[in-house]
Amino acid sequence: MEAKTGEAAALRALTAADLSAAQALTESFGWPYRVEDCAFMLRMGSGVVAERHGVLTGMALGWPYGAAHGCIGMIGVSPAAQGQGLGRLVTQAVMDGLGERVLVLHATEVALKLYRSLGFRATGMVRQHQGAAFRGGLIALPAGHRLRPVGRSDPKALAALDRVACGMDRARLLAALAEEATGVVLDRGGKPAGFALMRRFGRGHVVGPVVAPDETSAKALILHFLGLHSGQFIRIDVPDEAGLSSWLDELGLADVGPAIRMVRGEDPARPGPVRRYALASQSFG
Repeated sequence: MEAKTGEAAALRALTAADLSAAQALTESFGWPYRVEDCAFMLRMGSGVVAERHGVLTGMALGWPYGAAHGCIGMIGVSPAAQGQGLGRLVTQAVMDGLGERVLVLHATEVALKLYRSLGFRATGMVRQHQGAAFRGGLIALPAGHRLRPVGRSDPKALAALDRVACGMDRARLLAALAEEATGVVLDRGGKPAGFALMRRFGRGHVVGPVVAPDETSAKALILHFLGLHSGQFIRIDVPDEAGLSSWLDELGLADVGPAIRMVRGEDPARPGPVRRYALASQSFG
């Protein structure tokens, strides 16, 4: 992307050389990203920054999922530069780069008006749960079901399960997440019927995505990781329709705030038989 000027700020592509400055910008938003997290986000997609006098003042990133879908996220403007239209500029630039794809994002209440003006509509709610003082436990699985580590032959099957659960082709993202994460598979009769991944992120670890055929299986997948990481900081982002929020509260993973799921275009179809019980991240969807 060629740099261009608007609202006294230049827009240009986010590059690897910007990662430290981008991470510092996220800190000004109150977000817990590490430089490594920003690098992974950029590797999976592309971004736009607003720059004024050599200082990054805003940014947004986007991720294409096949030819039909995409997500945008990590959208923010430094506190000193807010109210000057930079949020619209960087968001529109990323949208332009993704073309006519159906787009998904997760928004705060403050940003709803902006995203609605860009063609998005609210379709649901996601709740962020986190903490280190949580309780674990075990859940009995039905006969013929077991949990096992992700194996070398699993990635294609996991990507197919994810595609059914979220309605988007995220095979490349799932493959990259699997390299970064520890994974566990819900095995049913020798075939993957669900899975969960956990990776380093922010202040500790994030559990997600979690894809499962039912709530009991989803809880078993999540408890697998909680049992192995007692006393360590864990974050899980769960859609309201998954029905896990009150259960996570009871375990000691507090609900620290909602985000509003928004879509531009027709919401991706998610016919089942598996559902998404936790997100990879609010940015990735």
